[in-house]
Amino acid sequence: MSREKLNLRLSGVGVALCALCVAAGAAAAALLNNVAPAVVGLVAGIYLLFAVKVADQWEKVAILRLGRFIGLRGPGIFLIVPVIDRLSRYVDQRVRVANVTAESTLTRDTVPVNVDAILFWVVWNAEKAILEVEDFIEAISLSAQTALRESIGRHELAQMITEREVLGHELQRILDEKTNPWGITVQSVEIRDVRIPQALEDAMSRQAQAERERQARNILGQAETEISDKFSQAAALYKDNPVALHLRAMNMLYEAIKERGSMVIVPSSAVETMGLGGTLGTAALGGARA
Repeated sequence: MSREKLNLRLSGVGVALCALCVAAGAAAAALLNNVAPAVVGLVAGIYLLFAVKVADQWEKVAILRLGRFIGLRGPGIFLIVPVIDRLSRYVDQRVRVANVTAESTLTRDTVPVNVDAILFWVVWNAEKAILEVEDFIEAISLSAQTALRESIGRHELAQMITEREVLGHELQRILDEKTNPWGITVQSVEIRDVRIPQALEDAMSRQAQAERERQARNILGQAETEISDKFSQAAALYKDNPVALHLRAMNMLYEAIKERGSMVIVPSSAVETMGLGGTLGTAALGGARA
């Protein structure tokens, strides 16, 4: 059982004072040879044992006197009237973390998903948290699960996977509106994991692969179209300018034979068309003389 659920918690200070009173009463009884000091010491020790309470730095506790709320105590040491006063649970005012899970919940596009989320919340008003709700820890957990399921039903699977931050902000707003009257603030909600059935995951993977292949084929087709357009424009330019065509042909031929040891076979018709017969013959003659 957690310390918050204990209505009766003995403090180390009370135990020490009780032992001191009992010891002092016993010593006085031994010196005076009378049992009365021992009885007084025992009664005082029992009173201090239950009257002295200590709350940690991050804790608050409510005191109920004959069932009526009289105030908050803590942190530090404080006194109560045993039997008449009763303590509520000790409220931890540090930031807390709660794990929220929604299993097999249908999204807007009827896809079953398992969602894990982390909830960060803090008690900013201990009085409201104690007096307004019976068990605020369980209330926070159940409210978070309900809000998470409702939010999943309003979103499609693609949105939940790609827009987790948006979903977390929406859950934080919904929960904060519900818990503020209890003196509790939900600081943030983080979607940790979204799991889908394995069969659906495989189908989505195949779909993504097919989509990438389609895009690759479209890009290749677009490149072919652009290249053909450029060739068409070049052909129109060369048609009206044969000199440019001959220069381009000579450049292509030079690029082909400039590497040492390479051999290019050029049809005679192409040589005559480019007017390279004399040039090639002169080059060959010069090579033979050398």
